[in-house]
Amino acid sequence: MKLLLHVCCGPDVTVALERLPDLSRLALFFDNPNIHPAEEYQKRYEAFRQVAEYFKAEIINSAYDQEVWAEEVKGLEEEPEGGKRCIVCFRYRLRRTAEKAKDLSFDTIGSVLTTSPHKDAELINQTGQAIATEFGLNYLASNFKKQDGFKRSVELSRQIGIYRQNYCGCLYSIDNANKYK
Repeated sequence: MKLLLHVCCGPDVTVALERLPDLSRLALFFDNPNIHPAEEYQKRYEAFRQVAEYFKAEIINSAYDQEVWAEEVKGLEEEPEGGKRCIVCFRYRLRRTAEKAKDLSFDTIGSVLTTSPHKDAELINQTGQAIATEFGLNYLASNFKKQDGFKRSVELSRQIGIYRQNYCGCLYSIDNANKYK
C-alpha cells in the first residue's frame, strides 16, 4: 500500500503515525488552505514539520491559498461548527489529497481528521471513500480517536513539544472557540 495521508495538524497525525501498519510508502500531505490567519497556519505547519521529523516521515506540501478555500465555502459562513461548511471543507481537502495521490502514483488516501473528538469519523470516511472511488484509489478508513487516540495525541504532542491549537482552523471556527472561553 502506498498511502498519502491528509494531515490537518501536527497533534492529530501523532497517533496515526504510531498506529499505521508498515506500508510500502507513506507520505504526509499537509493541505489546509482553511487555516486562518496566516500566522496560525505557520504555527500548525511548524508543529506538523516537527512531528514528521520526529517520526522520520516524508512530507508533501500544498500551496496555502485561503482565497480558493473561501470561494469553496461561500454562502456557508453562517453554518454552525460541524455543519454544511465543514462537510464542504472536508470534501475539498480530501479531493485535493486524491488529486495529489494520482499525480504522485499513490494508490491509497486517508486522513487524520478522524483524530479529533469534534469530527464525525463516519462522515469523513464516507466522504473519503466516495472521493477515492471517483479517482480510482483505495481509501484507508480510520477513527484515530478510538482506543484513547485523542488522549494519546495529547501525550505525544507534549512529549514532542509541539503547538496544540484550540480551534479547528477556519475564521468561522475562531468565532466558535471564542464563544466558549
